[in-house]
Amino acid sequence: MPSAPDSIPSNPTSKRWLRSGGLVLALLLGGGVFADWWTCLPDDEPNAYVGGQACIQCHQQESRLWEGSHHDLAMDLATPATVIGNFDDAELEHYGITTRMFRRDGKYMVNTEGPDGEMTDFEVKYVFGVDPLQQYMVEFDRPAEMPQDEIARLQVLRVSWDTEKKEWFYLRPPDVDEKLAPDDDLHWTGIAQRWNNMCADCHSTNLRKSYNDKTKTYHTTFSEIDVSCEACHGPGGVHVKLAESKSLFWDRKYGYGLAKLKGNDTKKQLDTCFQCHSRRRIVKPGYRPGEDFYDYFSNELLLAHTYYPDGQILDEVYVHGSFIQSKMYHKGIRCTDCHDPHTARLKHQGNQVCTSCHQHSAGKYDAPSHHRHNVGSTGASCVECHMPETTYMAVDARRDHSLRIPRPDLSVAIGTPNACTRCHLDRAKLPDEKRSKLTQYADWLIAARDDEEIRSAVAEVDQWSAKYYREWYGEKKDLTKQFANTLVAARKGEAEAAPDLAAIARDKRLPGIVRATSLYELGQYAPSNVLETAEQLLSDDDPQVRITAVADLQLLDDDTQLMRLLLPSLEDPVRAVRTEAARVLARVPRQLMNGGQRRMLQAALDEFKEGVLVNNDRAAAHLTLGVVYESMNDLQSAEAAYLAAIRVEPQVTGPRTNLAALLERQADEAENNARRIAQQNREAAIEGIVKSQQLRERVAELRKAEMPLLGRDAKLAPDNAAIQYRYGLSLYLHGQVDEALESLITAVRLEPNTPDFVLALALLYRHRGDLENAIKQIERLLELRPNDPSYQQLYREVRQQAVQPTGPTVDRE
Repeated sequence: MPSAPDSIPSNPTSKRWLRSGGLVLALLLGGGVFADWWTCLPDDEPNAYVGGQACIQCHQQESRLWEGSHHDLAMDLATPATVIGNFDDAELEHYGITTRMFRRDGKYMVNTEGPDGEMTDFEVKYVFGVDPLQQYMVEFDRPAEMPQDEIARLQVLRVSWDTEKKEWFYLRPPDVDEKLAPDDDLHWTGIAQRWNNMCADCHSTNLRKSYNDKTKTYHTTFSEIDVSCEACHGPGGVHVKLAESKSLFWDRKYGYGLAKLKGNDTKKQLDTCFQCHSRRRIVKPGYRPGEDFYDYFSNELLLAHTYYPDGQILDEVYVHGSFIQSKMYHKGIRCTDCHDPHTARLKHQGNQVCTSCHQHSAGKYDAPSHHRHNVGSTGASCVECHMPETTYMAVDARRDHSLRIPRPDLSVAIGTPNACTRCHLDRAKLPDEKRSKLTQYADWLIAARDDEEIRSAVAEVDQWSAKYYREWYGEKKDLTKQFANTLVAARKGEAEAAPDLAAIARDKRLPGIVRATSLYELGQYAPSNVLETAEQLLSDDDPQVRITAVADLQLLDDDTQLMRLLLPSLEDPVRAVRTEAARVLARVPRQLMNGGQRRMLQAALDEFKEGVLVNNDRAAAHLTLGVVYESMNDLQSAEAAYLAAIRVEPQVTGPRTNLAALLERQADEAENNARRIAQQNREAAIEGIVKSQQLRERVAELRKAEMPLLGRDAKLAPDNAAIQYRYGLSLYLHGQVDEALESLITAVRLEPNTPDFVLALALLYRHRGDLENAIKQIERLLELRPNDPSYQQLYREVRQQAVQPTGPTVDRE
């Protein structure tokens, strides 16, 4: 019997089947994997807010870091776990009122002056913040049937808890050292202390204000009471759905379903932080993290009431406007380079915050050879010199994020603050009585405006600081100095500042906010010089510059030229530019446009209205729309807007004045029309006269109601030129000519380059028969706008009148 073979002969057919089967299996597996990758959520997949609890199970470490952070404690219900202040029958006396904090039936209560001026018990429902102060909130106007997830009008008490000193204090408004009347907007029950429109947007997640301006009621909601995960990462609905799916991949369209805040594009992270850490107006509601800032907001420029002329922070501006001036911003530094994104605390202590990146050779910066102070002293701290603090809300110190070099030389030249003087005020020669009232550097600067002794004392320290600064570091000749000096000159009305403002606006080496501010100031103080520069900058790379250029072009009188320049801006990729263009173009007669242009303008106007009406609980929103409607000759809508403004804020000035002027023009038109048709249709003419009289009665009522409100504002804001101007006009219309002259002189002194103010003063001088002064003001108008034919005609008329004087005259329209 033959022996068995050592091996089984191979079967070629079997191997081919194995190879084919493996290939098929690989193709099936590969196809399955590809199909898994290719399959994605639809483009219209809803992305809902799901709440931070949905995040914790996968992101426990991040959650632990976030717990107890300022974001976590931004707002909460008033409970024993959240209330820090002493409510054990504690009392605080302020401006003749004794406020008592106590507990009743497990509730936190405050007895204080209410909106009617009576002492009343109020329940504290919510706490606001945690350090360095905690504030307390009371709900008003809540109907019994309101859903539990809605909040009615919520008012923030001015009596607050100092968490460091562990004591109650009264948080008075800046520069208001007197008792507030119960009907004052600044009273704790007034609109300036209303959570729904002043604070809520940035202290809770996914907030919706939901104000009904017909019933004057709030129905405010949020997905989470504090600043939770989705406030920064965006709604998590898609992310959770993808994470819980069986897929091997994230979605090829949606990625992992959240904002990409860690990539090379620093803008996405910065814009996400800037949604709250900025002083801005809303362009469109509903911002979601990762989206473009200027599609939803427009930041405030470096205006005189918010920043010093060199760009240092003056009022509370929340970081954005200062940081985008800095070299750090322009070199790609982002918030999380210094701050932990979840604890919101600094990543390092002391100078290591800076030296963790600025690792120059030993002794370059973090050494006495640079900072000239003893190691470990305040003067050796990087942030004390380059990010000095300003204290707001009495106890809350905020650092300037423009990260600038101290400039005592600018302090000497134009009076701006500097870090050196701030630390060395002990050198100021000032009596103890005055010194004891000045606790913060800002107090010294404010007091120096009106007190020569304090001003001289501060100036002496500035000069001392500047002397040592020059010895140590030499002279500084940089663009900041040029901008600051130019801005000061412009605000003083110096005409020679105009070319420098234009040059700064065009200089792309400078931060966009600086350039935009220069362009804005050029339009304010040299309107005849701004149009050419504004036209050149309509296509600038920076949205702030484009927005300002568009706004400046409203000075153009020629509608055809305005269309030529601004119609392209209606297609700008940035919403804030489009909506500003829509506002300016609204006045252009639609018959000058073709169908496509009209549709494009209407789309941008709809965007503009949506953004304005986010603040439909403020008179300013309706007033803004009223002005736009008037420019469109939609007088019915304009009247409705002005009435809405009066309804939501009865104590505010402005809407009554605008409505009175609108109705007066309608009365004039009705009267003129009646005269024209009197012979042909006597009955219609009589109806026209009656209508005119009725309109004039309404005008008289509106102006009578406005007069005391304007007087109140003029008294409270003696340095506000616009208010003085409006008060002067009101006084004139009520026959108080001497008082009107005083107010208009004040307005022109405060803003000598505002044509409307100068024109009003010129006409009033003319009315009084003071033609010499009238001519001086008209000559000033011609300096501001040399090509304005109406000013040229007025000049000829008054010069002729001066040759043949006829006494006081009635001003022409």
